[in-house]
Amino acid sequence: MVKEEKQKHKKATQENEKKPTNKWKIAFIVLLGIVVGLLAFFFFRATQQREVIQYDTQPIVQREGEPVLSINSDKKQMNSLIDFYLRNYQKDSDVEYHFQLENQAMLTGDFKVLGAPITFYLYFDPYVTDDGNVQLKADSLSVGTLDLPVKQVMKMIEKSFKFPKWIEFDPDEKTVLVRLDQFRMENGLFIKAEKINLVDDDIQVSLYLPQDKEK
Repeated sequence: MVKEEKQKHKKATQENEKKPTNKWKIAFIVLLGIVVGLLAFFFFRATQQREVIQYDTQPIVQREGEPVLSINSDKKQMNSLIDFYLRNYQKDSDVEYHFQLENQAMLTGDFKVLGAPITFYLYFDPYVTDDGNVQLKADSLSVGTLDLPVKQVMKMIEKSFKFPKWIEFDPDEKTVLVRLDQFRMENGLFIKAEKINLVDDDIQVSLYLPQDKEK
């Protein structure tokens, strides 16, 4: 009886030793663990509360009377103007972003995640506000193969890049407000947006003189 038990135990041991170890399965589990760990780390960094930066508020432009000039433009002309302004504005910056008008407004740039550059494409629908400013409402986002929420990426963009003081980010509402009532041209004129229709390539702005304080 004891001899039979020993033989059964020996046979079971031999069968277990013959079972091959699935090395590919183990490698896959290890790789999956690394990927999940990296994504968890990135998500933690992206959702960390950042230090609130206080910006100096620009004085609001008081436009008076009728515009001195109304301009009809198109996307090609506006893109040339935007590129010229951003090149000068970012000439001393280590990181650059680009803003372009297509059938939607597009903000693109690179930021680093774990030392690797990640390119983002953030698409907006532009709207003219009642006071002649421009609101950009985030519509969609492309960040390589990553699936990230627009809100968190907008927070990272606001923190990583240098923007003019008259550009206001609101990641919670997924909007960017272009405060033209806080922007003054070098010749002293001020701008008011009248119409933005990117699909029909119709952009209209008006130029105003500053308010005469002596009046």
